[in-house]
Amino acid sequence: MKIGIIKEGKTPPDKRVPLSPNQCQEIKQKYPQIDLVVQKSNIRKFKNEDYANAGIDLVDEVTDCDVLLGVKEVPIEDLIPNKKYFFFSHTFKKQPYNRILLQAIIEKNIQLIDWETITNSNGQRLIAFGRFAGIVGCFNGLLGYGLKTNRYELKSAHLCEDRNEMEGELNKLDLPKNFKLVITGGGRVAGGAIEVLEKTNIKRVSPEDFLSTHFGEPVYTQLDVENYVKRDDGAIFDIPAFFKNPSGHSSNFMRYAAVANVYVACHYWDNRSPFIFSRDDVKNPNWNISLVADVSCDIDGPVATTLRPSTIANPFYGYDAQSEEEVDFNIEGSIGVMAVDNLPCELPKDASVSFGEMFIEHVLEPLLGDDPEDIIYRASETKDGQLTPHFAYLQDYLEGKD
Repeated sequence: MKIGIIKEGKTPPDKRVPLSPNQCQEIKQKYPQIDLVVQKSNIRKFKNEDYANAGIDLVDEVTDCDVLLGVKEVPIEDLIPNKKYFFFSHTFKKQPYNRILLQAIIEKNIQLIDWETITNSNGQRLIAFGRFAGIVGCFNGLLGYGLKTNRYELKSAHLCEDRNEMEGELNKLDLPKNFKLVITGGGRVAGGAIEVLEKTNIKRVSPEDFLSTHFGEPVYTQLDVENYVKRDDGAIFDIPAFFKNPSGHSSNFMRYAAVANVYVACHYWDNRSPFIFSRDDVKNPNWNISLVADVSCDIDGPVATTLRPSTIANPFYGYDAQSEEEVDFNIEGSIGVMAVDNLPCELPKDASVSFGEMFIEHVLEPLLGDDPEDIIYRASETKDGQLTPHFAYLQDYLEGKD
């Protein structure tokens, strides 16, 4: 089997890779039946010479490869017919902007395995960048709070060489003694955010104590859905029932917004669920949050201050509660918003290494044929010029009827 790592063609360019040079070397040593090559690129965090020094062949074209590994969507004009591709296609949720991409994949008889659809038999994702979204998103929240309050300045994550340098910046934090930060979410994204907070002197406390206690030192709390959603009928919150049918529920987040300074949103949101906070909530005189780091970044969704995505180069904008419009980040009284939608790109080296570890652990051997759980088959959106049975629900979307 010949595997090629393709150069990223999407604009803006993405510096991440599916496998680092050392990981490519590891694969070649452990699996001599694999011929692994890397398409030359000048935009990766890992340079061409890094791969060459690891003994990996650099090539201009990958047309003779059986399997092609990328990160972001492949431009339609770059798709090679009759290949097996791995990349984030952003099609399985019927994203309208990528319908023509899926149509081209079908037309070119490509087997598409979307990284987001690779799961175990229990439906749990096996490979993702989400942890690094949480890591960078939480760091950006702390960075933004320093800018908003003029208490300290941190070097941006994307200007740091790696995660170690970024975490070294946390030594510059100068938080007030009554500082409080709240996180929503319980998955790998929130886990990444907590990894950052554990590198600081911000103490973890329970959701109950967060609301009722004055600590005299910076603290944070992590909320699960039962903490910020309540039943409208006043009955005891039932998590399985909520996930099955979120109707009949409303947000209970305002009590945390009244005492927190920074909010880091790391939750997964079902569009049937209530908003975490509304624009009317932000107008409440008790609202206290001055910086919202929306890692989840659902536009016009559960975090009402997120009006648009922001960028790595310009990660912050302001939200005016009364006009409900975007304003300058530095305007007094505005709420700072961080809504970068490609956060792992700020630490491309570390994020790539983490991603490659998951690929080697969970995906490589199934790709080679040792796949008792049918991981590759279940994750294949397309094969033999058509949608696979698992993704037949995309047919109307594919044909432009949905």
